[in-house]
Amino acid sequence: MDDLGGWLRRLGLEQYEAAFRENNVDETVLPSLTAEDLKELGIGSVGHRRKLLDAITALRAEASAPPPSDAPLATDKAAKDTAERRQVTVMFSDLVGSTSLSARMDPEDLREVIAAYQGRVSETVRRFGGFVAKYMGDGVLIYFGYPQAHEDDAERAVRAGLAVIDAVAALRASEPLQVRIGAATGLVVVGDLVGSGEAQERGIVGETPNLAARLQGIAEPNTVVIAEATRNLLGNLFELRDLGPKELNGIAGPVRAFAALRASSVESRFEAMHAGGLTALVGREEELELLMRRWASQERRGPGRAAIR
Repeated sequence: MDDLGGWLRRLGLEQYEAAFRENNVDETVLPSLTAEDLKELGIGSVGHRRKLLDAITALRAEASAPPPSDAPLATDKAAKDTAERRQVTVMFSDLVGSTSLSARMDPEDLREVIAAYQGRVSETVRRFGGFVAKYMGDGVLIYFGYPQAHEDDAERAVRAGLAVIDAVAALRASEPLQVRIGAATGLVVVGDLVGSGEAQERGIVGETPNLAARLQGIAEPNTVVIAEATRNLLGNLFELRDLGPKELNGIAGPVRAFAALRASSVESRFEAMHAGGLTALVGREEELELLMRRWASQERRGPGRAAIR
């Protein structure tokens, strides 16, 4: 798009050009406008807002479309070759009561609520290094550990989940919004491009995403429920409530689950990750005796010595 006025005229909405100009909305800002922004610009008509939002979505798609390629087969092969085996923490976030909301709200208003919810979830998890893999209506699928891995991905996922609860609760809506979140950690194969167009996503294969989805299903509103493997990576960084073994549909055998309540009050991360203290040395009497002799010798001879064996 090269001209804001021409774009509005093609939509039959040239009457709003002055409002866009007065608020410094130009071609670079336009693709990022939201329904709330359009309301602030004084666009009171639901139909006009919908028409503008659809056109803005088309602009985003146009901007993100890959350049034409002379070798589509090679490009497809390269995309398929990006799949890799990773340890990933998978998170599912779901908006509570969306079905009842749809029965009480105008579809346009519900669309704006869900868009605001998705935006808030996306913004929050990305702040913690998460990757939004797919939007599924009122659900969001998120990876921690792909495409960029961190040694503390499980911790990042739980912190992000707790932050999402607060962020969604702060949204302005006709009634309070709540979320359910499930997270699980395990080995997966991730990275294959699945689908096409707006439905395209980075696919993930393994039990972990299924487990995360099932845990989300048993979570209470505004609760993060995690699997035992995730809990084992957290030390005492969070206050957790043991939910005991749970029978989950599609998962073999009972699964122990935990609800993450809040970050713990442990003073240091090192202390939280080593809550059990240092492991005692066993069968090293000779080495300990040698170190004690060297230590006593160093005290007499002054600083600057090391004992190596």
